[in-house]
Amino acid sequence: MTRLPDAARGVLTSDAIAHLVTLNADGSPNVTIAWAGLDGDAIVIGTLFDQRKLHNIRRDPRVSLSFETGVTNEHGLRECLIIDGRARLTEGGAAELLQRLARVYLGPDVRFPPMDDPPPGWTIRITPERVGGIGPWA
Repeated sequence: MTRLPDAARGVLTSDAIAHLVTLNADGSPNVTIAWAGLDGDAIVIGTLFDQRKLHNIRRDPRVSLSFETGVTNEHGLRECLIIDGRARLTEGGAAELLQRLARVYLGPDVRFPPMDDPPPGWTIRITPERVGGIGPWA
């Protein structure tokens, strides 16, 4: 596991949207956007329903994440954080995680998911193996 620099942790606790890349069975990439946060040193993403990204992770745990920070550096380049890692799935906890992340992405008083008795879903836990991109973490 690679230790996340403090600047990268700052991006992961902000409202920057994650672009999650998993690998399809034929080796082609599958990209989805997601809310992401931290649980200790792991990056966490919640998913209520079984989706392609979960099928892909079950078969091949290698993933990449990218985040655009909204900061333009002195060279005129937009900073971005890119993390390669390995994901593992655990059943349950998605609704609670999504509620926690909704406070960051949507506001402190929001209720998410906006349904009574949401399904338990899955929690994706990503262990960082490489950190790069354009910014103080590179």
